[in-house]
Amino acid sequence: MTEDAQVDDDDLLTIGAFAARARLSPKALRLYDRLGLLRPAHVDEVSGYRYYRAGQIGRARTVALLRQLDMPLAVVAEVVAAAERDGGAAAERLGAYWAGVEARIAQQRTLAEFLRGRLSGRGVEMYGRFEVETVEVPAQLVLTEKRHTLADELPAWIGASLGRLEAAARECGGVTGAPFVVYHSEVSMESDGPAESCVPVADGSAARAWAAERGRAWETAVRVEPARRLAYTRITKAQVAHPQILAAFEAVEAWMKERGLEYDGPCREVYFADWDAAGPDDPVCDVAFPVR
Repeated sequence: MTEDAQVDDDDLLTIGAFAARARLSPKALRLYDRLGLLRPAHVDEVSGYRYYRAGQIGRARTVALLRQLDMPLAVVAEVVAAAERDGGAAAERLGAYWAGVEARIAQQRTLAEFLRGRLSGRGVEMYGRFEVETVEVPAQLVLTEKRHTLADELPAWIGASLGRLEAAARECGGVTGAPFVVYHSEVSMESDGPAESCVPVADGSAARAWAAERGRAWETAVRVEPARRLAYTRITKAQVAHPQILAAFEAVEAWMKERGLEYDGPCREVYFADWDAAGPDDPVCDVAFPVR
């Protein structure tokens, strides 16, 4: 018997017949079997031939359509498994996946526009939107949390870590200045920093005790941030998003270069406003470089 031959049970289809009815290739069906997305109803123990039931056609077509959305196989498995239990839950999982795709495409569209401006020599035009100034910042005692992280995880980590540190600082005499994030090395999809969240704190002894007792899980420490002269530009909540914030960093660097200023430490973001209460056009952050 060949693999494409019909077996005696009228409800079973050979892989070739099933592939034709499901409008898929036998190769795709073998892949779905190997990945656990669509198991054959029966596999001949002697020949190894796969047989499917007609009732599996709907699942096979659903898997194929989901793959046309470039959906990862693990998510496909979640959706089709949910569909067999609750169609509404499966639809919600698909909606959540697609919302993520649209958000990523929107971000990539913005990044592409940013790169078009840079490649076409419109950098000066882009940087002209940012006003750069300098400010003297005194030495500060800071409660910190450091982490190696890639760019896609960075926003969530910044919010969570600053929240933890601000809560701790309130237990240790209070927050004495604007929280900030220091980038000790590049953070991108290829480079993981590290980044360091910092919250100025009043009581160093209490902060050290807190870090020793409850901060070990998050690499919490207490240190003195030396006095700095910062070259900075102020940006809105909307501009904090990638890649707009890259243009802000580059604008400050271009301004420094024009004036012959040297780097005097790692770059940073200073968050001086209530993030949750701020609207898209409200200033919330200073993008800054220590200079000398």
